[in-house]
Amino acid sequence: MLRIGLTGGIGAGKSAVTATFQQCGGIVVDADVIAREVVEPGTEGLSALVNAFGDDILLPDRSLNRQALAAKAFQDDDARKTLNGIVHPLVARRREEIIAGVPDDAVVVEDIPLLVESGMAPLFPLVVVVHADAELRVRRLVDQRGMAEDDVRARIAAQASDEQRRAVADIWLDNSGSMAVLAQLASDVWNHRIAPFARNLTARHAVRQPVRLTPADPTWPEQARRIVARLVAACGGKAMRVDHIGSTAVPGLDAKDVIDIQITVESLAVADELADALLSAGYPRIDDIRSDIAKPDARSTVPHHDHRNDAALWHKRVHGSADPGRPTCVHLRVDGWPNQQFALLFVDWLTANPDALTEYLTVKQKAAASLPADGSIAEYNEAKEPWLRDAYRRAWNWAESVGWRP
Repeated sequence: MLRIGLTGGIGAGKSAVTATFQQCGGIVVDADVIAREVVEPGTEGLSALVNAFGDDILLPDRSLNRQALAAKAFQDDDARKTLNGIVHPLVARRREEIIAGVPDDAVVVEDIPLLVESGMAPLFPLVVVVHADAELRVRRLVDQRGMAEDDVRARIAAQASDEQRRAVADIWLDNSGSMAVLAQLASDVWNHRIAPFARNLTARHAVRQPVRLTPADPTWPEQARRIVARLVAACGGKAMRVDHIGSTAVPGLDAKDVIDIQITVESLAVADELADALLSAGYPRIDDIRSDIAKPDARSTVPHHDHRNDAALWHKRVHGSADPGRPTCVHLRVDGWPNQQFALLFVDWLTANPDALTEYLTVKQKAAASLPADGSIAEYNEAKEPWLRDAYRRAWNWAESVGWRP
């Protein structure tokens, strides 16, 4: 099952996007619909709201007067937190009940207006944000829904900012145009990203990128932060730390457009225990990789680090992203083992030593250029191996000289 988190500010156009996704085959779980359901007459939700805000939030038939509740709940942060504290847990419980009944190969689209505010974004393998400028949303809500302008502005002010939404967005859908344009954008996202993602996940297939270097992308660290948050949520306490590693973590370094992430665990047994959780997060296991290539040979000695020549200490587990829009390689390594430490050291060493960074870029360019069009990542890594073996020694010498610690 692939779970999509969909969000956006009030009036941004989420309903239009969910309608398109539903037409494409998605199962839509609408938090607003559920939120109304859990506060219907006779529910524990409505009773809790009356206790918190008073009987005057009820209509004569004892159903909820939503405008009266909004007037109280959106007047300050404490009142809004009280409202969310009552409704959010009930909505979450009902949402999980619904999702438990859908097929295993389904794509579930969860329309959650407060996805960012509730901190739920990392729980989804993919987050879609529908965006429209605040003033455009105000005009839409006043003109099309007849809402009071002051109420609209108060609700917008109480929700996440555009910057906060951008920080969690894997996909940003701009709804500044017509509904027809938005529907086409949503359809394209479904056909070219969501549907292939779902197929890959069902087949437990990780996306492989061709060995092609691209210019350094200043958004790589931002993309990595989203992935790290997702992996932290998936692994829970079994992950000792989760780090952005590899070339995309080094500022200004050209690289393959693949984000490398390292999950540090206590043992390879723990790494194996995480396989199902990582699959649910969108990262199936890659079974043809077991150990790192760039390890020192028997002649390479580093003060106090001779144990790094033990081949067993270079084993790992690897998962890859099933999302065709964000190729990712997730390395699970054991805390304190040389491959785990060197992955962290290598980024810091290259960042602190421009000459080494320039050398490495040249090595990468030559390695990529030497491969045939269908060259594999294993061949690419093998071409870099002689330089990396020496770099291992140099990096640890630097670490000793500056007192670096992982």
